[in-house]
Amino acid sequence: MEMADAYPDVVIGCAGGGSNLAGISFPFIADKLAGKTNTRFIAVEPEASPSLTKGEFTYDFGDAIGTTPLFKMHTLGHTFVPNPIHAGGLRYHGMAPLVSALFDAGVYEAKAYHQNACFEAAILFASTEGIIPAPEPTHALKAAIDEALEAKETGEEKNILFHLCGHGHLDLSAYDNYFSGDMVDYALPSEAIAEAMKSVPQIG
Repeated sequence: MEMADAYPDVVIGCAGGGSNLAGISFPFIADKLAGKTNTRFIAVEPEASPSLTKGEFTYDFGDAIGTTPLFKMHTLGHTFVPNPIHAGGLRYHGMAPLVSALFDAGVYEAKAYHQNACFEAAILFASTEGIIPAPEPTHALKAAIDEALEAKETGEEKNILFHLCGHGHLDLSAYDNYFSGDMVDYALPSEAIAEAMKSVPQIG
């Protein structure tokens, strides 16, 4: 980005467990924490698995059956069972401890989208850039488009960096579901979160 003279004003990544988001954002977060930049960082997750936007920052297990050490993370409860959305890589009950801590500290912002809106963004991207995105990065793509449209409306010049982490050549059935109108949007109800959170260990 420095070589291109286009250091990012906004860095966006899809977020399930946090590895994708961390990979694109951590190098730039180091600059922000050092006071060198004022870059914004946006984690984007599915409405069906919203550990940052609706989860609780507490100690929980990293696996569904409770065999790992306890990690402090944003979690929906390790017994949480996600709905069958197409972005399988984002269907995880908790967020990585480092990402969770940075979100809790206000370094990350978080957004959640339904999969139909994400696939709509993916179709626009594919038709203009010639690349079919995998379902997971369509979430980051949707947020990037929203940021670009907002900047266009306000007249602000903004360098937006998002992570396109995979192609959708093996996910064409998901695109077929979208075009046929069979794609279902799932919103995780608060009752389901409360039920899964009963499994979280009580510390202290």
